Formats: sequence, C-alpha cells, structure tokens
Amino acid sequence: MSGEHEHASAVTAAGRHIRPLLLALALTATYMVVELVVGFAIGSLALISDAGHMLTDVVGLGMALAAIQVARSRRTPSATFGLYRLEVLAALVNTALLFGIAGYVLVEAWRRFQEPAAVPGAWLLGVATVGLAVNVVAFALLRRGAAESLNVRGAFLEVLSDLLGSVGVIVGGVVLMLTGWRYVDPIVGVGIGLFILPRAYRLGREALRVLLEVAPAEVDVDDVRARLGGVPGVAGVHDLHVWTLTSGLRVATGHLELAEGAEAGSVLERAQRLLSDDVGIEHVTLQVEPAGFGDHGRMVV
Repeated sequence: MSGEHEHASAVTAAGRHIRPLLLALALTATYMVVELVVGFAIGSLALISDAGHMLTDVVGLGMALAAIQVARSRRTPSATFGLYRLEVLAALVNTALLFGIAGYVLVEAWRRFQEPAAVPGAWLLGVATVGLAVNVVAFALLRRGAAESLNVRGAFLEVLSDLLGSVGVIVGGVVLMLTGWRYVDPIVGVGIGLFILPRAYRLGREALRVLLEVAPAEVDVDDVRARLGGVPGVAGVHDLHVWTLTSGLRVATGHLELAEGAEAGSVLERAQRLLSDDVGIEHVTLQVEPAGFGDHGRMVV
C-alpha cells in the first residue's frame, strides 16, 4: 500500500489551517502587548496573568506555524516519514509553557493575598472586554483545525483558556467597580491558573502518547488483531504494531500468515481495506507469509 498519499494528507491536516493560525497570531500578539502594558500600569495581577497566558498563545501559534512549514518543506531521503512529528513536539512545548505560566500566576496570587493592591475596576473591565472579543475571533478561526491537528489543537486550547480567562477578568472588574473588594483581582488570577492546569495536562498526555508510540486511544489493538485474523485466508497474525505518527496519520504494520491455498494478493487487499476503511488507519504496511513459513525466512508481497 503506497504511503505517499497518506503522508500528503497528514501535512494537509495541519497545513490547510495556516491562514487561520496567522490571523489568530496577529490578533493575539497585538492584544497581548496592550494587556501587558495596561496590567503593569494599573498593577492588576489578573491582567498580567492573562497577558502572560496570551504570551504562551503567541509562542504556541508561532511554533505551530513553524512546525507546519518545516514539515511541509523539508523531506530528505533519510527522513523517510518527513518531519511530521515537529508539530507534536510543538504541542509538548506548549504544555510546558502552560504549566509555567500557571505556576507563576499561582505564586504571584499568593503574594497578592498577603498585600492586595488597589486596582481600578473600570480599566480592568474595559481591557478585558476587548480581550474577550479578540479571543472569540481567534477561537472561531482555530475551532475547525483543532479537530484535525494536534498542533492546532494545542493553540486552540490556549485560546479557549484565554477566552474564559477574559470572562473571569470581566467579572473581577465588575466586582471591583461595585464593591471595591481588592481580593477579587488575585482570586481571578488563581482561577485562571487553576483553569490552565488540567488542559495543559491533557494536551501533554496526548502529545506523549504520540512520541512514545502508544496505540491511539480510539484503537483497540486486540480487536484489530482479532479482525485481521478473521479475514478469509488468514491463518495467524503476529508482530502487529499500531501507533500515531502525527495528527491525521495513524500507522499500522504487521505479519499475516496465510492459510493453505490462500492467494496472497487477495488476502492483502482485504486486510488493507479493513484497516484503512473500518479501523481508520491511514498508513498500512503488511507482510504476508505462506503457510508453514519459518521465523528465519521472509516473503514480502
């Protein structure tokens, strides 16, 4: 089964979302600067923490774009699968950034609880409202790509966290304007930090599954083995491996032992169709072995 078409589809899964990524990057970077400047000017931890989180968005979106471009453009005879896993590495770096910013926010919030600062609620509310609008646009731009690419999904999750963080900052601004309660600013900061952590964990876990070549969560390898064993003409299945190379490219290899009188080409065609059409594995490489084939010989069809 030829892998060229499958490899191209893997690049397309992330590559067709370059324009939305670029637009989201421009919007997020511009607003991050505004939020950071205002946050330090008025001494708001909520705005500073949200700006720090948006910095991870900027870095994440930039790495996502770089990973897609490199994966599309750099193919060498020695890199037989291309450099598709760069997008997974980018997602893993995004995870580390998310954990880092969450840690910073929680530590700084603890300090603010000791000495709460006076923050003007009107500024907090105004800046956060603009930030919410920016995040809604970026969210809409990346939503479709998040379903197809782990790399884009990492950027999407960060934008989603920022969107909800902006809602929290808006609530904090309203409370400050109505009550003047200073603790609301560090409380909102803690809320943003705690919201980031579980999403960072899930993204990191998924990226590590790919890097460690664990079978995709949605694929039951024992069931795949049993279904291959039920293909007419197959007497046995061994050395079956299933893993994810990158977003949109699941890979399977295996050995099929033929039953007496079975025709290799027919068996191979049925087995490949089962894996690609029924199981959803995009790149399949199978070796068929005649009945009685020993461990020391090979026959590849």
